[in-house]
Amino acid sequence: MNPKSMPKSMRCAAVAAFGAALVTAAVADNGRHREHLPQLTPAQPAPLLGTCEALSGALAALANTTITATTSVAAGTLTLAGAPVPAHCRVVGRMFDRTSPVDGKSYSINFEMRLPLSWNGRFWHQGNGGIDGAVVTATGTLGGGPTTGALMQGFAVLSSDAGHTNAQGGPAFGLDPQARLDYGYQAVGKLTPMAKQTIAAAYGKGPDRSYIGGCSNGGRHTLVAAARYADEYDGYLAGAPGYNLPLAALANIFGAQRYASVATADPSTPPGLGSAYTAAERTTVSNAVLARCDALDGATDGLIQDTRTCQRAFNFMRDVPTCSGVRDGSCLSLAQKIAIEPIYRGATTRNGERFYAGFPYDSGFGAGGIAFWEFTAPLALDSGAVGQIFKVPPVPTVAPTFSLDLDIDATLAQLFATDATYTESAMQFMTPPQATQLHDVRARGAKMLVYHGVSDQIFSVKDTEKWYRGVDHRSGGRAEDFVRFYPVPGMGHCSGGPATDQADFITPLVAWVEQGRAPAALTASARGVGNVGGVNAELPAAWAANRSRPLCPYPSVAFYKGQGDVESASSFVCRAPRGNRRGHGAHDDDGD
Repeated sequence: MNPKSMPKSMRCAAVAAFGAALVTAAVADNGRHREHLPQLTPAQPAPLLGTCEALSGALAALANTTITATTSVAAGTLTLAGAPVPAHCRVVGRMFDRTSPVDGKSYSINFEMRLPLSWNGRFWHQGNGGIDGAVVTATGTLGGGPTTGALMQGFAVLSSDAGHTNAQGGPAFGLDPQARLDYGYQAVGKLTPMAKQTIAAAYGKGPDRSYIGGCSNGGRHTLVAAARYADEYDGYLAGAPGYNLPLAALANIFGAQRYASVATADPSTPPGLGSAYTAAERTTVSNAVLARCDALDGATDGLIQDTRTCQRAFNFMRDVPTCSGVRDGSCLSLAQKIAIEPIYRGATTRNGERFYAGFPYDSGFGAGGIAFWEFTAPLALDSGAVGQIFKVPPVPTVAPTFSLDLDIDATLAQLFATDATYTESAMQFMTPPQATQLHDVRARGAKMLVYHGVSDQIFSVKDTEKWYRGVDHRSGGRAEDFVRFYPVPGMGHCSGGPATDQADFITPLVAWVEQGRAPAALTASARGVGNVGGVNAELPAAWAANRSRPLCPYPSVAFYKGQGDVESASSFVCRAPRGNRRGHGAHDDDGD
């Protein structure tokens, strides 16, 4: 069954019932006609009707759905940043039970919903990370030691395993073609109308406003939903969106093969692969980048705000010390430089054709999380994902040396391939179709916030920047009317690194969607000792524990005003990067 056609009539009715919008009009703006987008009305709160336990009877008629439990959860049973989560009803169930004709395993889409007793009228679809496979607690939180989440704010929140469980062999679910499709996009299409029906049964009305958000694969789910299910959601929050995830996974294997060529220990193990580029050596590179780029924003503070200017100022071969003797952590050998520099430039085929974005030079390369993504993930995660979920045909088992022996060019073609069993390629079922064409999102009056760590070493911030520029181009230079993109200097994958990685994106997204208050700079803080959302162990000792910075909407960056406390966001202002005042279309000429 096609999940896009499944709920069509229901979706149309929901849009008519939930979305009162203003008629669009055109007005002159700096000599151009600018369209006024529809303004969506604010959500209205409602209480839970009856008891949580009695809700199971009202949900018995849900199509293709089995409810296994409805349980009251007292206030304080869950906590977030030390604060009690309000009382709510937990609904547990599954959808579309089936037995695979390919691998003989049983599959279903398992989920939980958490429904506040005092509901704010909103629905939040929580996109989870990795290859899914587990029903993560439906709190509607994102990375970075959150101090708030959708459930805490009164949303009804849904979480799922996207149609498979890790107990079935991790990435081995990819042998089943339907499980691939559910993971890629169909689980969202099937879950969404069910969740809205559940909310209607619980509160006597469906959600007035619906949101979807997550980081990493959850960010990918969010961008895919914007492209495939634009009539279902009013707000989108995408963190580190790996919307080209199959290509990113293959690029990480490309990197592992480069590291293996200069490893001094067995590269088929993470520690051995890491011998190619030790923690001390990564810190040396990070310090070299800081030496060139830290002051570009007016403050020598361990953060590089003007990322694009930095890429022109820093030269890996020139600025990183070259060892004249043995490697001691303070330099890189020439062989290391030759092996590693292409990883930052972006993965290529044998003939030099780049198939995934490069990674910008930034201050977070010395952070602990980098080692996991660079040396463990290619062997333990990307091997299974590429071999069993993304390739056509898949491989039944993945050997320990799979990634190191992989033919990159042949596998790249297999990411775009189909056959009689696997009728959609990985690049079809995993990525948003026409990713930069978001006319339906824009015309609906929906809004999107996207954020991405500049030091992310698995999904490149440059890939997200390229996506944003494409959206801007397709929308006639008006992407900022409905999308804001926030690079986070120093931050790794979703959180961590030497960064101010804690920010509330949910509140400004809701204010933009429902009140028309477009966000400008958002204030982010460091998670030093005493932080209620958890401590980031990778913060430099010289930083204040509560350092704050403005997160600036692309293409602007934060510059120090020249006076004031360097630890405070109020001492910085967002403006266009140095030598580049042309706005959205301007970018460094790096080929991305």
